[in-house]
Amino acid sequence: MTPQLQQAIRLLQLSTLDLQQEIQEALESNPMLERQEDGEDFDGSDTFAEGSESASAAPQESSFQESAPPTVDSLDDEQWGERIPNELPVDTAWEDIYQTSASSLPSNDDDEWDFTARTSAGESLQSHLAWQLNLSPMSDTDRLIALSIIDGINNDGYLEESLDDILSSLDPELDVEMDEVEVVLRRIQQLEPAGVGARNLRECLLLQLRQMPASTPLLAEAQRLVSDHLELLGSRDYSQLMRRMRIKEDELRAIIELIQSLHPRPGSQIESGEAEYVVPDVIVRKHNDRWLVELNQEAVPRLRVNAQYAGLVRRADASADNTFMRNQLQEARWFIKSLQSRNETLMKVATQIVEHQRGFLDYGEEAMKPLVLHDIAEAVGMHESTISRVTTQKFMHTPRGIFELKYFFSSHVSTSEGGECSSTAIRAIIKKLVAAESPKKPLSDSKIAGLLEAQGIQVARRTVAKYRESLGIAPSSERKRLV
Repeated sequence: MTPQLQQAIRLLQLSTLDLQQEIQEALESNPMLERQEDGEDFDGSDTFAEGSESASAAPQESSFQESAPPTVDSLDDEQWGERIPNELPVDTAWEDIYQTSASSLPSNDDDEWDFTARTSAGESLQSHLAWQLNLSPMSDTDRLIALSIIDGINNDGYLEESLDDILSSLDPELDVEMDEVEVVLRRIQQLEPAGVGARNLRECLLLQLRQMPASTPLLAEAQRLVSDHLELLGSRDYSQLMRRMRIKEDELRAIIELIQSLHPRPGSQIESGEAEYVVPDVIVRKHNDRWLVELNQEAVPRLRVNAQYAGLVRRADASADNTFMRNQLQEARWFIKSLQSRNETLMKVATQIVEHQRGFLDYGEEAMKPLVLHDIAEAVGMHESTISRVTTQKFMHTPRGIFELKYFFSSHVSTSEGGECSSTAIRAIIKKLVAAESPKKPLSDSKIAGLLEAQGIQVARRTVAKYRESLGIAPSSERKRLV
């Protein structure tokens, strides 16, 4: 493959954010490339062809030299004072710059420093607990014990390390006993988020219940259920629960609602990862009962060849400088053509997807049609590998949300009438059936398969189970609950 083809393929498979970074690097490394600013008239074509380089070289070079600013050494003091005023206009004040770069750090005399006002993208659960620990008065030994305990807490908020291992990891010279480790653990379990530092689910739920106000209705009963009958609750044996706790169905329902308001993974409440942004590559909208597809012009900047620098290139000049500029000009043209090719291919594929999946845009997931890469490749006259590159990490903005292009592809299942039904549509139907089921008697996989068959869709029970699991829907035995 030629270098130009390799570059076109590489740009084709980049996401929008990666492409923006690639364009920025090209702008910084190639002086022949420039960004078209807003408001400028530019059709995206390269008007500086090879034949016009030598003809426009002389006047462009002259104009460039005449407009070049004088050097610092060529200005006397009077001219220097006239050219540069005492007060230069700036975009922002020094205080703003200082605050964004340094004010996020606490000073020695800053007693009101706000930890939540930091500019970091996120914090880990360990750093969040360590910050609360620094606000708690304790001895140096207890602080070392607490830090060791915090290191043993996973991202869900549970203490994975045993207290014996934590005790053995401490310096023997500290002469720490197990009672001290347990006391420090209880102090950590009082930190936020509630339930952190627990060693199992039962302890996690009890810690959260104990931090609730004493006036909370049925609080004592909820603590008793979690402490003594959590296994029965997990198996949804409600009749046994009511018999052992000697309570009625209404009370049990209220207790379960209280327990369900707790967090089984308290550490997940602390956002530790950086935010992920999705920039749509194409935008789909409906106009006059027709679906229109257009590129997101704000996602990728438009580029052009710098007219001033391109005019300096001479055809017959074999000097090193001229050769360098000629190569940069050729690379700039290749880069622009590769971007244009990427946009054209993306538009062709997106248009065919919208044409094929108009039912989804009009009626939702249940109207999704089966679609494979070969269908689009045949429609646009490209290879399936090219379609795969185009649809990876490319997103479409529709009135129903933002979807990756790969979302619109799915396998097919035969119907009783001889037609085909998309697996995405089947998942949507299963989700709808489960949402409408009776909580006391949820639908089994066999029952769902029978309901699908009644609609003319031939799906095996194990296939229903696979689709149900992909939707994150629990089995029928775990979906049973009190009304």
